[in-house]
Amino acid sequence: MSKTLAELFADHLVQRRAGLDEDLEAAGYDALVISAGRPLRYFADDQEPAFHPTPHFRHWCPVEGPHHLLALRRGARPRLIRHAAEDFWYEPAPLGDPFWRAGFEIAEAATVDEVWAQLGPRGRTAYLGDEPERAGGAGLDPNPEKLLPRLDWRRAIKSDYEVRCLEQATAIAARGHEAARNAFLAGGSELEIHHAYVRALGTTDAQLPYGTIVALDEKGAFLHYEAKRDLRDGRVLLIDAGASTRGYGSDITRTHTRPGCDERFVALRDGMESLQQSLCDEIRPGLPFGELHHRAHLALARLLAERKLLDADPEDAVEKGWTRPFLPHGLGHQLGVQVHDVGGHLAGPDGTAAPPPPQYPSLRNTRTIEVGHVFTVEPGLYFIEMLLRPLRAGADRERFNWTEIDALMPFGGIRIEDDVLVKPDGVRNLTREHLP
Repeated sequence: MSKTLAELFADHLVQRRAGLDEDLEAAGYDALVISAGRPLRYFADDQEPAFHPTPHFRHWCPVEGPHHLLALRRGARPRLIRHAAEDFWYEPAPLGDPFWRAGFEIAEAATVDEVWAQLGPRGRTAYLGDEPERAGGAGLDPNPEKLLPRLDWRRAIKSDYEVRCLEQATAIAARGHEAARNAFLAGGSELEIHHAYVRALGTTDAQLPYGTIVALDEKGAFLHYEAKRDLRDGRVLLIDAGASTRGYGSDITRTHTRPGCDERFVALRDGMESLQQSLCDEIRPGLPFGELHHRAHLALARLLAERKLLDADPEDAVEKGWTRPFLPHGLGHQLGVQVHDVGGHLAGPDGTAAPPPPQYPSLRNTRTIEVGHVFTVEPGLYFIEMLLRPLRAGADRERFNWTEIDALMPFGGIRIEDDVLVKPDGVRNLTREHLP
C-alpha cells in the first residue's frame, strides 16, 4: 500500500534533518535560518512580479507567501515562523490543517518585524535568503559559501515525497500537452495553443513553473521563444511547457507535425524520438552526465548522415564540432523545486566546481549520475542560420548538403524532452507514464 502524502512528507523531513545536521557540523554552525523571501518590485513602479519562495525554503516547507522564516537547529524540530498579516488589499491565505503541519513547531506573527523578533537565541547560525543585511544585523551569517554548496549538492537526491510531487506535476502537464496538440492539429495560432494548454491545466500563467514555449514552424529555432503570434495553420509545433505541484515543476517538450508536412522533416522528427529514447535507455548510476551528452552528439551525427545532411564519420563530425550548431544546448538539467535545479556544476559537497567542458559550454549538468537524481533528457536538432553560417563559409562546407538544409530551415527545429528518475538498474521515465 502506497504511503499518504503526509507520511511521505514526514519521511522527507527526517531525511532533510539528518542531512542538514551533517552539513551544519561540517560548516561549523549550530543552526540555519531560511527566509521564504520578500516580494520584488519593478524599479520606479508599484507593480510586483509573481512571488516565488526561496527554493531552499520550498525544499523544506510548502507554505505559500513571503516573509516566513524557518529556524532549523541541529537535533531539534523545525520551527516555522509564519507571517500572517491582516489585510484588506489582498486576501490572506489561512493556514488551515495542511498535510505538512505536524512536522513543524509553528508560530505566527502579524508583521515582518515580529517574525524576526520571534527567532529567539542565535548562536552560530547561518542564514539563507534575500535579506542579508537584516540577517547580519540580527547576528546571523548571511548566505555562507561554506554551507550553500552542501545544501545544493543534497538537493539532487530526491525523496519519495519529491518524486510524488514531480509525478503529479507531470500528470497535470500531460493534459495540457494533449490539449495543445489538438489545438495545433486544428490549425490554432500560437496564442490559441497556449490558451488551450493553460485551460487544460486549470491554472494561470503565473502558476506555471516557467513561461511556455509555443513555437510554430521557423520559430522553433529560437530555443527560448517567448512570443505568441496570431499566425495560424503551422506545419510544425515545438511546445516546451510544464506544470507545478507544491512548488515542484515538470519540464516537457514535444515536437508535432501536421498532415502534409515535408516528409524529410517528419523523418528527422521520428529519428529524434528514437534517439531520445535510446539515450534514456543508456542511463545508469555511475555514468557521467557529460558522457551521455557526448553520446547524444554522436547519435545526432549518425542521424544527420543517415538523412544525407552531413557526409562524415560520427566520431570525426563530433570532434570537429560539426554537430554543435545543430544541437547548441545541453542534453538536460537537474529538476526539482527549480526547473533548472541547483548543483549541476558541482563535483562534491565541499563546493568543488565541475564546469562544462570547452566544447560543450552550455551543458547545465556535469554530475556523475546517482540513484535518486531527477533530470531532463532533451536532445534537439535545429536549423539556426547564425550558427550554420560559419559552416557554410568554412573549409569543410562541402561535407554538408546545403540544398537539403535550406529546404528544412522553414520548419525551425525539433526537441523531445522527458523527465527521468534514476533507479539502481536504469531510469523511470516519469513523463512517458503520462504522455507516451
